[in-house]
Amino acid sequence: MVAARITVNGKEAPISPAAPHTTVLDYLRERGLTGTKEGCAEGECGACSVLVARPGVNKPTDWVAVNACLVPVAALDGQEVITSEGLATAGEPGTQAVLHPVQEEMAVRGGSQCGYCTPGFICSMASEYYRPDRCAHPGPADGADSDSEHGPNGFDLHALSGNLCRCTGYRPIRDAAFAVGTPTEDDPLAQRREQSPPEPVATEYTQDDSAFLRPSSLADALRLLRERPDAVVVAGSTDWGVEVNIRSRRANCVVAVDRLPELRELRVESDSITIGAAQTLTEIERRLDGSVPLLAELFPQFASRLIRNSATLGGNLGTGSPIGDSPPVLLALEASVVLADADGEREVPLCDYFTGYRQSVRRPGELIRAVRIPLPLSPVTAFHKIAKRRFDDISSVAVAFALDIEGGTVRKARIGLGGVAATPIRAHATEAALEGKPWTAETVAAAARVLRSQGTPMDDHRASAGYRTAMLGQSLLKLYARTTEAVSS
Repeated sequence: MVAARITVNGKEAPISPAAPHTTVLDYLRERGLTGTKEGCAEGECGACSVLVARPGVNKPTDWVAVNACLVPVAALDGQEVITSEGLATAGEPGTQAVLHPVQEEMAVRGGSQCGYCTPGFICSMASEYYRPDRCAHPGPADGADSDSEHGPNGFDLHALSGNLCRCTGYRPIRDAAFAVGTPTEDDPLAQRREQSPPEPVATEYTQDDSAFLRPSSLADALRLLRERPDAVVVAGSTDWGVEVNIRSRRANCVVAVDRLPELRELRVESDSITIGAAQTLTEIERRLDGSVPLLAELFPQFASRLIRNSATLGGNLGTGSPIGDSPPVLLALEASVVLADADGEREVPLCDYFTGYRQSVRRPGELIRAVRIPLPLSPVTAFHKIAKRRFDDISSVAVAFALDIEGGTVRKARIGLGGVAATPIRAHATEAALEGKPWTAETVAAAARVLRSQGTPMDDHRASAGYRTAMLGQSLLKLYARTTEAVSS
């Protein structure tokens, strides 16, 4: 087995002697790259943002911004990383480095105040700067109808939704983002997009009796999990990284499955869409390109772009959290999960998958290989996330709707709920109260009363049980108000 190595700002270096749980953030800072900062250690502030070369959607390689505080450095064995220091171009001996266009705009427009968050903002902005189709979708020009989230240069401010400025300097940061141009032909990072990213390498990294393992195939991974039932399985590490940082959890064995080809398919067939469990949410969003409207509505509300660049559907379902954002949507879509172990595969409807708080039917040694969504899709859909912040927040309540309404009658209703029980649930009683009924204010009001009784909401620091109950009923009334005109037309 070749020694684990990582390429940072064009220079290859060994990962050893870092412990297997050491994050990319700590690894970089220990090597003097202190532009990468720790602000929250749980992926909410973006001060630790760095760029990683990943398989591209529109080009062979995309420069993807990720939270360095969450990713184990061993997970980037054989991979390429660019930090804020690596964006500038070295000048002639005795002269200053030439700032990257993103750095230049941040400087001249006053986007850096105390400076603590600036390197993270710059890396997230650079990821958007190098997005291949950015300039193909420009926002409004100055003086046109306003769009506060998209610039005339095509810059999508959602790229910065995971970056926090505690000096509240967002206006000049926004100005800088909307002023950046396009990469020049001789830009080395732009040129790098035309070449394939590093291939995933099989990793067996062990230090102090702890191991980080990356199998080369699904079969190898399943054999390994049978041999090591105590292993922690990770993909994007957006959940496990928080456990390591905030709760000081350690594992004797971590198995990474994020680059397994068998878990990275996205296949659209006549009767279903199959999404590999290790596809990141950003990859799914861009590859589906709005063809599943309910997922398209979910993605912008799921954490931040930085998190979505690493997080996976398999990970979100694998944690079994009752407040995960994807389960309500997938329940409304009548999705199923494909589970695999060393003996074979089985497919389980998602409504039968969860069995208790953070518990599921998944057996020891099983992996979620894929999520399967049946076709055709219901035409009337909505995802309502009730949270204290518009973006980058945990749901107090999440409700997903998928309805077939024909001739003014509800032919089919599927409703997924999160945050109101020990598991994500289907609102079966409310579905029954809608199906076969006319889509009228009277029907909806009666069904909303039923929806308020679904689940067993509790009081906690995010919301009271009474508030959660009220939001359930209100969400259906909101759906009716927004869809009545569309349905009648």
